[in-house]
Amino acid sequence: MPLYDYRCHACDKVFEARHRFDDPSPACPNCGSVDVQRVILAVPLVTKGMSASLGANATKDQLREKWAEETPKLREKLVSKLGEDTVNRNAPTLNATYD
Repeated sequence: MPLYDYRCHACDKVFEARHRFDDPSPACPNCGSVDVQRVILAVPLVTKGMSASLGANATKDQLREKWAEETPKLREKLVSKLGEDTVNRNAPTLNATYD
């Protein structure tokens, strides 16, 4: 079940509650008021491509390997949408081989 953040209108406390999406809002654990509102305090992070499996502590070699893995995929997508000539003219670094 997901974890939701709530703010109580009566005592202005922020608290967390775990429940199903369609369950009613819980009462405030501090004052018992049911006058609460769901709030968004953080946005979930979804990563794709270069940063998907590498963290902030990645080495240069790991980054090079990821770049070598992702560059052909990016080039293929661009060529399918823009054409070979446009990619060669505007993104020549995508033509390099990373072995």
